[in-house]
Amino acid sequence: METTETFESLVRAEFTPKSTYLNTASNGLLPARTVAALHEAALLRAEGRPLTSLYEDVEASRAAYARLAGVPASRVAVGASVAAHSGVIAASLPAGAEVLTAEDDFTSVLNPFHVRGDLKVRSVPLERIAESVRPGTALVAVSAAQSADGRVADLPALRAAARDHGARTYVDFSQSAGWLPMDADAHDFSASVSFKWLLGPHGTAFLVVPEDFGGLTPLLAGWVAGERPWDSCYGPVSELARSARRFDLTHALFTFAGLRRSLDLVEELGVDAVHAHDVALADRFRAGLDALGHRPLPAPGSAIVSVPGLGGRQPALSRAGIEVSDRAGNLRAAFHVYNTAADVDRLLDVLGG
Repeated sequence: METTETFESLVRAEFTPKSTYLNTASNGLLPARTVAALHEAALLRAEGRPLTSLYEDVEASRAAYARLAGVPASRVAVGASVAAHSGVIAASLPAGAEVLTAEDDFTSVLNPFHVRGDLKVRSVPLERIAESVRPGTALVAVSAAQSADGRVADLPALRAAARDHGARTYVDFSQSAGWLPMDADAHDFSASVSFKWLLGPHGTAFLVVPEDFGGLTPLLAGWVAGERPWDSCYGPVSELARSARRFDLTHALFTFAGLRRSLDLVEELGVDAVHAHDVALADRFRAGLDALGHRPLPAPGSAIVSVPGLGGRQPALSRAGIEVSDRAGNLRAAFHVYNTAADVDRLLDVLGG
């Protein structure tokens, strides 16, 4: 684990925000090393140089995410969005299968199951999702941390309940990967975007599948999904990749050029150290809100804090140089590595003014 001094020096070297940026739940800031890599990738294309290094970045990013997720790289696929990954999982279910979800979870986790039209999608409050698994439940699909308010799912309880009833689990780590320790191996399927807490550019999302692929069909497979991609450019793919790469979508090469460096930084900082930093700031904000007479939505242990009734202040806060989100009337603040206690106090001062 990094020392506090090393953690802070790494962060100072990589981030130079021009605002009080408390909106990582929407988009993470890009580290300096990532910006430099994106610039170099653009120059490769502009100058007509070989793109070999960009394909190497894809595999380095896959391996880095696998380490963070606690699984072999052979179980990690890369695509364009969580919704696309959810769609592949939804397509694998038989007609009439029951899918258990959390009420008001993020749309990318839910909608592909709804649009099938022949699945039984049942929604319950997040706090009741483990106890709501029942005989006949085929799949439980849930975000590890809720986008709207930061509530963290009890994933061990969910996994145990699913195992007891023969259900599979699908977890979206988009709002937790990078600050909350992740155990993707405990679940059948999981996914995450790259542009929030993982500090990467837009354009890709990871999917973790079982070693036996969990009955998924690579419906979106193109040439990159072949065991020998460059020999799979014409006609049907003769042999799909023997790893999760069979679920890859055409790679957004510029994204991976930057993402590789962002994931390097996350590993250098250490997720445990990031977790301690982020949650301490969120708890400082919660305590300050209490002193101002505001009560945030309950989300203990989360780096995301949502405050009912204050969402309408988001435009004025933005004009004051403080970036937060308005989600369904709630003010949502999300704390990450580049934030400090001074950022928290500035937001509290403006809210209390």
